[in-house]
Amino acid sequence: MKTDAQLQSDVMAELAWEPGVDHADIGVAVNDGVVTLSGFVKTYAEKLAAEKVARRVSGVNAIAQEIRVRFASDPKLADHEVAKRIVDIFNWDATIPADRIAVKVERGWVTLSGSTDWYYQREGAQKAAGRVHGVVGIKNLIEVRRHAVAQDVRTRIADAIKHAADVDAASVSVLADGSKVTLTGKVKSWHERQVAERAAWSAPGVTAVDDRITVA
Repeated sequence: MKTDAQLQSDVMAELAWEPGVDHADIGVAVNDGVVTLSGFVKTYAEKLAAEKVARRVSGVNAIAQEIRVRFASDPKLADHEVAKRIVDIFNWDATIPADRIAVKVERGWVTLSGSTDWYYQREGAQKAAGRVHGVVGIKNLIEVRRHAVAQDVRTRIADAIKHAADVDAASVSVLADGSKVTLTGKVKSWHERQVAERAAWSAPGVTAVDDRITVA
């Protein structure tokens, strides 16, 4: 098992190698495997990228995200301008049902509401909004509509996890109750946990995933 000092060094090294993150103003502290990220970045997308980098480091048990978005010297966009840019992006992206998603912006914080047919559309909307300059945070309230759930949804998810090279399928258990899926077990990293969760969300008819997988 890695020491906190080793984890801190590994996370800092990963941040330094990540082209989408300017690590100069990011601080990393580790206590009992819990990584705290602090400091400042220029965009919300960069903040998410830094967290993603930390999660893929082996040995990280949890992330405390305290990074703040601090814009460069260029003028900050007004809330209505941010909202318009997000709506425009949604309208340009054929995978996002723009007519079913409402956008609200208050002091740079974006709230997305409405519904989508699939989880990837919900996540796609959040990622697209996060790339807009002026966004400091996102609250995603978009709901995934219910579909007829395949009888073999549990088998499909288990097979998807088996095919994921990054996950030891034997360490993850899948329980399906209607459209809700519960994942349990132990994996070696947050990256493995996320891969397993994405596999569950990819199954047709799944509207909720209770991820109880722990990182050993």
